[in-house]
Amino acid sequence: MRIRWQGHSCFEFFGPKNSVITDPHDGKSIGIKPPISNADIVLVSHDHFDHNATRMIKNEHSTIISQIGKHEVKGTVFEGLPSFHDDQQGALRGSNIIYKFKMDGINICHCGDLGDTPSEDVIKAIRKVDILFIPVGEIYTLSIPLLKDFIRRVEPKIVVPMHYRVGGITLPLKTVDDFLNGIPKDNILYVGNEVELSTDELDEFLGVWVFDR
Repeated sequence: MRIRWQGHSCFEFFGPKNSVITDPHDGKSIGIKPPISNADIVLVSHDHFDHNATRMIKNEHSTIISQIGKHEVKGTVFEGLPSFHDDQQGALRGSNIIYKFKMDGINICHCGDLGDTPSEDVIKAIRKVDILFIPVGEIYTLSIPLLKDFIRRVEPKIVVPMHYRVGGITLPLKTVDDFLNGIPKDNILYVGNEVELSTDELDEFLGVWVFDR
């Protein structure tokens, strides 16, 4: 499986049968480069402009998933799990969908704009996933202390921070450094814009992966 960061919370996953992209933005609206993708399947965690720009996907036959529940598309099962974008049961920013799916034997969980610790049932459903994608910019999502407690409870093999301040971005987010503070340097891997991974290699790359675009 190949993973490419398309900026913000937008990642693209390339498997043997299809490609999946998460939370596409349009680039211009948030001050960074737009995604370039022909993905077969588009996952949208919530209906905010920096996560729902499905028009940017150049595949007119792509399938868009934006609801909780189980969805099977082209042989891949996606499970959308309920959560909130804020700590007031969605009263401020609405609901958020956590997506879990398996590609090329690797279990992936993308948390969208997780703004509150999800229920125990949701945590149980994603516990011990191989790769956990989490928002770390704090302003609109979980605080770093709560986020690290959430990670501790999920016990993923690999953590990928997303949704943080980078050069040019117009959203008032914190940088990834705030999240990385206190994590041993040996546990942080800077992987560049794209990485390829197989199940045989998972145990060699445990820790936090930081993508660059």
